[in-house]
Amino acid sequence: MKSVIYLATQNQHKIDEIKDLLGDLFDFRTVFELGLQTEIPETGSTLQENSMQKAEFIARHFGGISCLADDSGLEVDALGGAPGVYSARYAGESKSDAANVAKLLQELATTANRNARFVTVLTLHHQGQFYVFEGEIHGQITEEPRGSNGFGYDPVFMPEGKDLTFAEISMAEKNQLAHRARALQKFKKFVDESRIFQQD
Repeated sequence: MKSVIYLATQNQHKIDEIKDLLGDLFDFRTVFELGLQTEIPETGSTLQENSMQKAEFIARHFGGISCLADDSGLEVDALGGAPGVYSARYAGESKSDAANVAKLLQELATTANRNARFVTVLTLHHQGQFYVFEGEIHGQITEEPRGSNGFGYDPVFMPEGKDLTFAEISMAEKNQLAHRARALQKFKKFVDESRIFQQD
């Protein structure tokens, strides 16, 4: 029987990516199945703080269940690492992908340096303990959106060694190299080696 892990996110795109990567190994369930009626808080000043806050909130709210939280951000060199922890609400609290991308491109309009990186911090909360895993990928911000796949900043992020944005490749290809995939592989390796779920 697969171990049950609840995903501490209300972002369906993230849920789909995680299930696509590791759904054959774990029984991933969502906070929607728990009947969560409130927004998961993310008031930290770093990705790690937010990731741990989300995991702790869901575990405490629903009686110590095992849960996996994710916080990800785009860090652009020319903007001093922004939008970073504020990536989802860069253009406002509406969390509009299109508005966030438009604001990013406007701020880089006269900038030659387009270097950026995507970072993911995953936190597993299991039996009262926190386990943190990070993944990142470097690339460039394109001058205009390209592609219709993906979400967030995917249409303007072109990973190193590729001439296509994340939004121009398939989910399967993205999941071979993206930041969240790299963090999830570290998570899987830890679970395999520690066997913490076999101890339940």
